[in-house]
Amino acid sequence: MKTDSFLIERTFNASINTVWEALTEAAKLQQWYFNIESFKAEPGFKFQFLAGSEKKQYLHICEVKEAEVQKTLAYTWAYDNYPGKSCIKFELFSVGTDTRLTLTHTGLETFPKDDPDFAKASFAAGWTQIIGTNLKKFVEQT
Repeated sequence: MKTDSFLIERTFNASINTVWEALTEAAKLQQWYFNIESFKAEPGFKFQFLAGSEKKQYLHICEVKEAEVQKTLAYTWAYDNYPGKSCIKFELFSVGTDTRLTLTHTGLETFPKDDPDFAKASFAAGWTQIIGTNLKKFVEQT
């Protein structure tokens, strides 16, 4: 794995189906992730959303590359009007009645090096909040 990749792993007190639905259903994604109007876990499906800080919002441009129900979801992650393209990969594993999720974000080195919003530390903080707090709370209360 490249140095500029980021990996986070968490185990949730929720079924693999509950976690899969949270990752793949637009109405559920909007509750814990980003305001994604429509989503299909099908290779080739393209989607976008706005996200960022209070100071600056970025249009994220994504395309599903891999989807295996209750196992793997991967999509590209790029920004409108900025160089670079990365890949997000979610992998799900049953652990008894719980679910272990591994998220790997590769290709961070392709983004502008002179903008702190694209630094590995920024992605680490974002994913830790999104996966470690937001998704955990959402799937464990469902």
